[in-house]
Formats: sequence, structure tokens, C-alpha cells
Amino acid sequence: MSTPKVPPEETPEAEASTAAAHQERPDGGVWEHPWAFLSLIAVGALMVAAFFVVRIAGW
Repeated sequence: MSTPKVPPEETPEAEASTAAAHQERPDGGVWEHPWAFLSLIAVGALMVAAFFVVRIAGW
């Protein structure tokens, strides 16, 4: 037996493959940049608050 057996749950690496060169970082999805979403929510809340302040002031 010149080649080692690979367990059934694993895929053998191809020759000259770069798959094992680095670990791929898991995808963060929408949570990748939470500060961006937080700032959008804060800006929206400030705009709604400013609208009511302007209405109360009588402008």
C-alpha cells in the first residue's frame, strides 16, 4: 500500500492544492461590521428626534 487510506469523512487534498495553506476565516455575515449598523440606527433616531423638536419649536 503506497498511498495512505483517507477516512471516509475527509476529502484527500489534491496535488499542488493550496487548501491546507491557511485556515479560512468564518463569514461574519451581517454581524461583520456591527458599528456600521449601530451608527445607521443612531442617525435615524436622531433624525426622528430632530423632526419632533423642529415641530414643537414651531418651525
